[in-house]
Amino acid sequence: MAKINRREAREILVGLLFETEFRSDEDVNGIYALACEDREIPDNDYIRRGYFGIYDNLDEIDTMIGKHSNGWKTHRLTKLSRSVLRLCVYEMLYEKEIPYNVSINEAVELSKKFDDDKARPFINGILNSVKNELEAVAEE
Repeated sequence: MAKINRREAREILVGLLFETEFRSDEDVNGIYALACEDREIPDNDYIRRGYFGIYDNLDEIDTMIGKHSNGWKTHRLTKLSRSVLRLCVYEMLYEKEIPYNVSINEAVELSKKFDDDKARPFINGILNSVKNELEAVAEE
């Protein structure tokens, strides 16, 4: 497979996260390996780092999402919305070279492409709230 750009890598990563939502009783290492083999996912550092980084830090990421989702528990969100949110919050917390606004814009674009139209403003609102908190903490 040819070299992929970051947007394509994000789409693949959201697909992996979404798939994992349906296989929660399985080990993420096995899910990742099988998905890479079956779907010929390229060996990409961003995809690998993101996938395992999200699951290594899932409690923190989901807590951050839940804190900013206006009373919605993370488990009540659709699997696709949750996958997009997890990716973006992961980027904001752990991929320091990616500006927050880029992560948010990419999440909104992923939502626009794959999720329900009603999800987009909800996702955007949560992510902007997360961004505002992170910026406030950074200023302290």
